[in-house]
Amino acid sequence: MSETERALYIGSHLSTAGGWSKLLDRSHKEGGTTFAFFPRSPYGKRSKSLTTEGAAELAARLVDEQYGPLVAHAPYVYNFAAKDEAKREFAVNAMIEDLRLLSAIRKAGQPIYLNVHPGAHVGQGSETGCRLIAESLSRVLIELGEDSASVPILLETMAGKGTECGRTFEEVATIIAGIEERLAEAGVSSMSREFGEPLIGVTLDTCHVLDAGYDLVNDFDGVLAEFDRVVGLDRLKAIHANDSINGLGSHKDRHENIGDGALGLPFFERMINDPRLSKLPMILETKELTPQTHHDEITLLRSLRH
Repeated sequence: MSETERALYIGSHLSTAGGWSKLLDRSHKEGGTTFAFFPRSPYGKRSKSLTTEGAAELAARLVDEQYGPLVAHAPYVYNFAAKDEAKREFAVNAMIEDLRLLSAIRKAGQPIYLNVHPGAHVGQGSETGCRLIAESLSRVLIELGEDSASVPILLETMAGKGTECGRTFEEVATIIAGIEERLAEAGVSSMSREFGEPLIGVTLDTCHVLDAGYDLVNDFDGVLAEFDRVVGLDRLKAIHANDSINGLGSHKDRHENIGDGALGLPFFERMINDPRLSKLPMILETKELTPQTHHDEITLLRSLRH
């Protein structure tokens, strides 16, 4: 792999079966230089294979191999905007445990983020949903205190399916502002003291953004300019690189393999070569049609680099 190719941080969402060392083995097989994983079961149970033991060793190997930042993914069952207070309480307490686990990697020198779907307001309205999400995530960071400086939380841009919050850049910005306001009231810094970056950032999912109605194909620069105006490109820390089955404004959230959907290869070529995005970790969440699918897609994306 050339230095130019290695400078692109691309990988997929990997299974955690077998523990920390197996994650790196799987990443090697697909030719990745970053990856994602669930820090616990997708259904919310604590992971039996991922413990604090071995996390620092993995981090040392990643640093030695010059991996990009990892983008762990919070379980889908978390709903920080739920009507049921018990569901919100579960999500808050579980995320605190997740961040404490992942901090062993970050503190050993390997950058890592925790990506989260903000939540669904389930009929309460987006204003209430965004408020509840801000309240919940600020509680997480306040509870962690100085430990919260270790692993920033990334809000994922959503497609707008059902009652999802985060379907517009404005909703994402509202959640961030709500979190920072509550942190300020509690006397907790919204910046990482260890790494000098915001504790709340954003993951841009290419499929979700298109499905939400932002025309990445025909107005790439305009969409990024709007994101910068509303949220700020300094908040953008990761990309979920997915093509879209249904396309612009569909609000469907159906991922397609790279180049086979409504975004198409010309979009991914532009993204890979845009200096505002090309240094960010890019995580594939596409369908594994064969055991080689993600290896082939990573190779394809690298081949688009000029």
